[in-house]
Amino acid sequence: MSNGSGQYGKMVDVREICNDIRHVGWVERSNTHRGGTQGRWVSLRSTHPTWMTAYLLKIVACVCGLSLFLQNAQAQPDPNKVMRYGFEIAETGFDPAQTSDWYSTIVSEQIFDTPLTYDYLARPIKLKPNVLESMPDISADGRSYTLRVKKGIYFADDPAFNGKKRELVAADIAYSMKRLFDPKTKSPNQYLLEGLIVGMDGFAQRENKAGKFNYDVAVEGFQLLDRYTLKIQLTQSNFNFLYRLASHNSCAIVAREVVEKYGDDIMAHPVGTGPYQLGYWKRSSKISLEPNPGFREEYFDAEPAPGDEEANAIYAKLKGRRLPMIGRIDFQVIEEDQPRWLAFLNEEHDMIDRVPLSFSNMAVADNHLLPHLTKRGIHMSRMAGLEVTYAYFAMENPVVGGYAAEKVALRRAMVLGYNTDDEIRVVMKNQAVPAQSPIGPGAFGYEAGFRTIANEFSPAKARALLDMYGYIDRDGDGYRENPDGTPLTIEQASAPDQRSKMFDELWKRSMDAIGINIVFKKAKWPDLLKESKAGKLMSWRLGWGAGYPDAEAFFVMLYGPNSGQANHARFRLAEFDRLFERARGTPPGPERNAIYREMNRLFLVNAPWKLGAHRMYNDLMHPWVIGWMRHPVIRAGLKYVDIDLDVLKARQK
Repeated sequence: MSNGSGQYGKMVDVREICNDIRHVGWVERSNTHRGGTQGRWVSLRSTHPTWMTAYLLKIVACVCGLSLFLQNAQAQPDPNKVMRYGFEIAETGFDPAQTSDWYSTIVSEQIFDTPLTYDYLARPIKLKPNVLESMPDISADGRSYTLRVKKGIYFADDPAFNGKKRELVAADIAYSMKRLFDPKTKSPNQYLLEGLIVGMDGFAQRENKAGKFNYDVAVEGFQLLDRYTLKIQLTQSNFNFLYRLASHNSCAIVAREVVEKYGDDIMAHPVGTGPYQLGYWKRSSKISLEPNPGFREEYFDAEPAPGDEEANAIYAKLKGRRLPMIGRIDFQVIEEDQPRWLAFLNEEHDMIDRVPLSFSNMAVADNHLLPHLTKRGIHMSRMAGLEVTYAYFAMENPVVGGYAAEKVALRRAMVLGYNTDDEIRVVMKNQAVPAQSPIGPGAFGYEAGFRTIANEFSPAKARALLDMYGYIDRDGDGYRENPDGTPLTIEQASAPDQRSKMFDELWKRSMDAIGINIVFKKAKWPDLLKESKAGKLMSWRLGWGAGYPDAEAFFVMLYGPNSGQANHARFRLAEFDRLFERARGTPPGPERNAIYREMNRLFLVNAPWKLGAHRMYNDLMHPWVIGWMRHPVIRAGLKYVDIDLDVLKARQK
């Protein structure tokens, strides 16, 4: 709008315009000034009614625009509401296609959307639409998924968009999934989509050979029906594909313009459609997130189970609140347990994400929060993690690998000889339960009552098994040799921290008791990860948190084609792989659970791992933190959390 002197774009006082509306009107006349029009104020008595109507419409539009601006400003979270807590391990970056670690994903979840998400409070776990209008349409055979994107969802502003609003469309979903196959991305998550989408694997192989990756080439499995509708065709029936659409590791939605603008620096430039955006980042030190001003209108809604007191209390407090509610999120990297624990106790952090095991006896006893913490108003959210710990044996290693009877016997003897109960008591401070299968609690296919003697602690059985297959001490040094008389030494990788040292001591004591010499290869965790994926380690202790609540999310670590990715042991058993693929095409129910039982039997018989435990997650919050509840899959649902400033201010006084 002009002010009548030809200075377009100048801010005007809407109140003055409203006061003047009774007296003046707006007339335009042809002119070469500023593109051909120039205006002047005149008396309404001399103005044609058409021009008066146009003027009134402009005034209404201006007022409505200001009103909308004020509404949006009011909708922004209070900047005084700040959530602070610590990471025990540093992030790697914020490109979801290139990262899979716990802490990078926590940050990415706040910035990027996925097509589907999980109901925050529903137990059992329930999927629901996120940026889709409704749940996808699935063909009867489970091979076709049709996604309809909501209109009016926009990416956060970024120079990559050249000052224009960038709407999220169906093509963005296809592009984001294709990125996992691009060799430039070097995605650790490619295995999540490999072999699933019609034409995608063949396209990627052809492009890789040609030394390029042309995203404009059509792939049969991604059919854009219109601007907002994407049909995904799968190579085979897969009723678990819905979980891929809710996973940040496989389907976090990015914009092509952003990826192409920032190139190799994309890890430092996350731009999504989620509730927050990156405000500050000092690598391995501090990360700050700020609300995304353009985040869509979204309100707290959930379906807590009727008997879940914790979930229902949260729902009663926050139902209908606009999201997000926190004005800033500060993550601080504190790798040592003690300073991270003290930061929480000293109220420098508002919560502690999973109490360090070394301090769990100062927080929890008999599964309850200790009185000295409850007196301070601190509350706890506790659950068994959808995860499992394990020590793998490299199946391609000449010492511990292979499927010959004597090699299976060696691995099974080490499984029988290791005392998991000591591990839970000494290292995990009784904040875990022994694993009886690779499937984590809460996943579909997990059977809480299942027990197996294959994972029991029995040094006597271990020694008998070793004797039977020719692993005996031939030179009298107290350690057994291989059946052919060559020295037998097990090398297990281990990080140089105090907790790993405790594991080393337990393994050494257990293996000495059955006559097996075990030594430890010490190196930093990232270096060991590289060696493990290259197949250079004999054995290593790891933990795995599932990306979706189904047994398949755990069996991916044993599926042959995933060797060198999720399958660190490089376990390859044709019968197991066939069952894995059959389970994918079987709808949830008794038939699929029976397949999972047989897969678990094959795993236990061949012993590519020593199963560890399912850890308990104990999250502690100060009384001003409202709404935090650990979800089995969502790493940190921070858009559902609020800070009670009244309680906080009262504590500060």
